[in-house]
Parts: sequence; structure tokens; C-alpha cells
Amino acid sequence: MADIIELNRRSVRATVDLVNTIKPADLDRPTPCAGWAVRDLLEHQIVQNHGFAVAASGARSEPASWRPRALGEDPVAEYAASARAVVDAFAADGVLDRAFFLPEIRDGGPFPAAMAIGFHFIDCVVHDWDLAKALAVPPNVDDDLAEAALPLAAQVPDTPVSRGPGKAFLPGVEPGDTATALDRVIALLGRSPSWTP
Repeated sequence: MADIIELNRRSVRATVDLVNTIKPADLDRPTPCAGWAVRDLLEHQIVQNHGFAVAASGARSEPASWRPRALGEDPVAEYAASARAVVDAFAADGVLDRAFFLPEIRDGGPFPAAMAIGFHFIDCVVHDWDLAKALAVPPNVDDDLAEAALPLAAQVPDTPVSRGPGKAFLPGVEPGDTATALDRVIALLGRSPSWTP
């Protein structure tokens, strides 16, 4: 597999480019994440970026520190800062030799670094699609990123214990006969490729 740190960096960069187009009026648009508007999705992504940045240092964090907080005056800048934090943390020397503690996932870890960075990568790819759909623009996930995300998405357990309302993903759906790699990733993780607001 290609370098997961570089794949993740590119996926984060793609989300930054998309978030840079968001206007205040867009924050209340619905997203494919049930019950979430664009603002909720940004709050989630910002706290995830900061949480993964802490985890990349090998430090443990409390579940409370992963709870989203209300956006400030400049959500675009806030998102960009969180993106820089996680990209820089993953680029640090020795990061692949560290264990990551992620209190929101299964038993909290420790997880091997490459696996944990893979979790962040798949989250970025899916949420890029979510934001693009909410903003009614094409997703900006390169084909090779979607292809790299496919085997990771396929590893996410699709059982009633791990999927459903209130969980990170819903049960998988059929992607359709003409599905792209990104459509297949999205469908594996419970979103309909044909979703519209």
C-alpha cells in the first residue's frame, strides 16, 4: 500500500480546499450524516484532527477531549489550524513507531500507528464526500485516494453492534452498477451515493 501518511496528508488537504469555499450561509445546510448540518460536521472534524494529533504523540487523552465544541468566529481558519496540527503530528519523526490511543474506537487502543492513521484517512475521505454533497459540489477526492480507501472501508465491521443510529457508520448499502471507487467506499460505510439534501 502507498504511504499512509502521504495519503492522509493529501486527503486532509482536499478537505481544507473544500472547507475554504464554505460561507456562513452554508453552515446550516444538511449533510449525509443523519442529523448533522455542515457546522456539526466541521465541529466533528476539527476535534478529530486535534485528537489524532495528540494521539500521534503517544499521549493518552480523555473521551471528553474528543467531544465537539461550538465553532468560533472563523470556522474556515479553525478548520485549517486543526488540519495543520494533524498533518504536522503525523509527519513527526518516529510517528510510525508509536502506539496511538483513541478513546472513541473500540477499547481505546493502543493501535498501531499505520492503522490509526488509516482510521483518520478513511474519515477524511468520507467527510470530504459528505461536505461536497452538502455544498452541492463535486467531491475532490482523487481516484487513487478512493482506491486506497476501499480496502480500509471494507475492514470496518458491518454488524448491528458496530453500525446504526448514533454510531460512526450505518449498515452498508448497494453502490449501484456504475459505482466509482468513491461510491463504493461511501456505500460500504452506509451512505447512499445518490444522496441529495
